[in-house]
Amino acid sequence: MAEHYSSFEHKGWRWFVQRITAVFLVGVLAFHFITLHFVNHAAEISFAGTEARMGQIGYFSLMVTFLITGAFHGVNGVYNGLVNMGLKGTQKKIVAAILTIATLLLIAQGLRVAVAMSGMF
Repeated sequence: MAEHYSSFEHKGWRWFVQRITAVFLVGVLAFHFITLHFVNHAAEISFAGTEARMGQIGYFSLMVTFLITGAFHGVNGVYNGLVNMGLKGTQKKIVAAILTIATLLLIAQGLRVAVAMSGMF
């Protein structure tokens, strides 16, 4: 049988957070699909409706948490995939820095849009 290899330190913090974020993302994605694809059909979604939803602090907080969690989960998965493929040394540090910067820029832009859509600030 082939030996199992993972760049995740089994039971380490990144391993644990990857699993917690996955569970959270599945739940929020289900909420998203039910709310925006079954309760309200795609043809009924409007800019004004989005502004109204984002104006509610609970919905706004959930979407911001969804953004941050999704960004972390995705980038952490990509990083660990690259490490599993043999990324080491200086290249590993450079890729980690680039992915960290890209994640922060993604989150900053997402927050900018969320705040603009909320009309709260």
